[in-house]
Amino acid sequence: MESNCVVQLRNVSKRIGSKTIIDRLSFDVQPGEVFGFLGPNGAGKTTTIRMIVGLMSTTEGEILVKGHNIKQDFEQAMRHVGAIVENPEFYKFLSGYQNLQHFARMIPGITEERLQEVIALVKLDYRIHDKVKTYSLGMRQRLGVAQAILHRPSVLILDEPTNGLDPEGIRELRDYLRKLSREEGLAVIVSSHLLSEMELMCDRVAIIQNGKLLDVRSFKEMQSEAGRVEVQFDVDLLDAAAQAAEDLVGNQAIQQLPAKPEAPNTQSLASGSLDLAEAAGGILTVTLTEGREQIAELNAQLVRAGVRVYGIRIHNKSLEDQFLEITRGNQIV
Repeated sequence: MESNCVVQLRNVSKRIGSKTIIDRLSFDVQPGEVFGFLGPNGAGKTTTIRMIVGLMSTTEGEILVKGHNIKQDFEQAMRHVGAIVENPEFYKFLSGYQNLQHFARMIPGITEERLQEVIALVKLDYRIHDKVKTYSLGMRQRLGVAQAILHRPSVLILDEPTNGLDPEGIRELRDYLRKLSREEGLAVIVSSHLLSEMELMCDRVAIIQNGKLLDVRSFKEMQSEAGRVEVQFDVDLLDAAAQAAEDLVGNQAIQQLPAKPEAPNTQSLASGSLDLAEAAGGILTVTLTEGREQIAELNAQLVRAGVRVYGIRIHNKSLEDQFLEITRGNQIV
């Protein structure tokens, strides 16, 4: 168990009656990272967040915040948590500043200096003394973040924070969260069903579906994976083309799959640096990992081998393609 993890889930399950809502969920969240919790509506994201902040009990497993088990040491664990579950709620007849003051009185040790610090951090200086009822939804979200980080938590948890925000508000919130993770060393957990927003906001993402964890991935790794290109070569001699590709790969392990009955000329080769996934009806499909230069190199190799190349088509595997593969085509938008 890693001691530097801010939040740890170990085989967490939640059952209501005979229905399993969350099924043996495990992941870690590190300090200073924005961790995304991604899945379709109804996947179990909010249920998991409610269990982390103690609004719902776990059926099995354990949740630790800064090493404190929330079942055995709830108060100590929650001292390290700031959260907005669903929408932030305030006294609308009070100003933003008065709302923050009211919250600060509940927690010992919050100074006027800290109040001014968080107000500046979320950039509400110019409206903080206006009544909350005059705030836009985006401003209320920012005030909610200010309230949640007043006591200097180790982790900030936000459930679907971009719901109802316009594009400008979404971008502002995204910038604030990145700034918080960098300047405050804060771990941020954000749940969403919007892949595009998670890609821009998060360092890593856990993909959940039907209460089960499908994968935890770094967006840097995924962007590297997205750099792989699938290239189709329209050729006249499949056997010679396959051999030319094998020659280009060198001594690396290569597998040739048997031909498909419905396509007698289908071949498949794979290697660490060059994957030949499928060739049928004069089309050789190759997955390349080293960019455009490798496409030109393979094309030249085919020509030297006496293979005629009638066309080259390139298909990049996007982040969305990768997620749809992971979720087997079920909805993540």
